[in-house]
Amino acid sequence: MADFVKQDFSDARFEQVGFSRAWFRDVYFTGATLGGAWLEDVDIDGEIRNVRINGVDIAPLVEAELNRRYPEPTKLDPADAEGLREAWAIIERAWTPPPSSEPKRLPPDLLHERVQDEYSFIETLRHLVFATDVWVRRAILGLPAPYSPLGGQLPGTALPARDRQRGVAAPPVRRT
Repeated sequence: MADFVKQDFSDARFEQVGFSRAWFRDVYFTGATLGGAWLEDVDIDGEIRNVRINGVDIAPLVEAELNRRYPEPTKLDPADAEGLREAWAIIERAWTPPPSSEPKRLPPDLLHERVQDEYSFIETLRHLVFATDVWVRRAILGLPAPYSPLGGQLPGTALPARDRQRGVAAPPVRRT
């Protein structure tokens, strides 16, 4: 299998080229044209705007179908306090964390396994801890030492000395 990573194929021409079972991630098809394309068993997940198939803009159709299937996300951009309360209730209902015993039953190598280059379970936990530290503890609360030691306490994720030192202090948040 050939890998094309951080390549720019802008203005390239592909003719009589097979992409069967190809995997595209973080790719940009802005202004691209697929003529005479055969799309079968194709899964597309991403931002869709002004995408025409056989002359029909499918973006509004996809958005309407997603809103029909999952109406609650349309309420996550509230305009008032009552709407915010409703949005928060939706988020709380949707957030059903797995029982804490589930990951403990997995073999350690599966906790670190990446699937299709996504974060592993452990990397996901570290990312969530880090995001909470950066956005809540540092940016919102303005704590001088916002980085939780929990981020380095997850199994098999010991932080190097230079990263452990980050927990000592953080640069002040500039308030405007």
